[in-house]
Amino acid sequence: MVDQEKVNPAVRLLLDGIGENPDREGLIETPDRIARMYEEIYGGLDESAKVHLRKTFHAKDNEMIVEKEIPFYSTCEHHLLPFFGQAHLAYIPDGKVAGLSKLARTVDVYARRPQIQERLTGQIADALMSCLHPKGVMVLIEAEHLCMSMRGIKKPGSRTVTVVKRGEFLENPELARTFYAMLGRA
Repeated sequence: MVDQEKVNPAVRLLLDGIGENPDREGLIETPDRIARMYEEIYGGLDESAKVHLRKTFHAKDNEMIVEKEIPFYSTCEHHLLPFFGQAHLAYIPDGKVAGLSKLARTVDVYARRPQIQERLTGQIADALMSCLHPKGVMVLIEAEHLCMSMRGIKKPGSRTVTVVKRGEFLENPELARTFYAMLGRA
């Protein structure tokens, strides 16, 4: 839960610090807008993936379930600038599966907090492993980071790709190759 009584004066101080007048017409309501925005984009701080992944369904004879091209938006914890892209998930169930929307919600839980992509990838994989108890999980995330695109090195369009494998995906390289092929990356 965002503490509006702390965010509002902090935003006013920041505006003043960059040489703006926080009392000018266009900025008067900005602290309130920022606080409301933070409620939305950092809502994952108050959520647990377990809430979404606890409802499962019995299913047998599934070799691999893939949910790909899940869009997400996050915030780089180093510069508080957005990074955004797509997450691709695969898991090998061991008798139970989650609803497909729950996989996307799991991505959102971890993306909606100050974050680094490397940690985000691992958190998603670990949540699927601990909640679904599958035989294996693989997560691939590709994202553009505005801290790389609009400041510093200024390389718009560059994308960072992170991969995490757990369980049978680590033990059997053919499973990882199958996942990559399903993503069109073979």
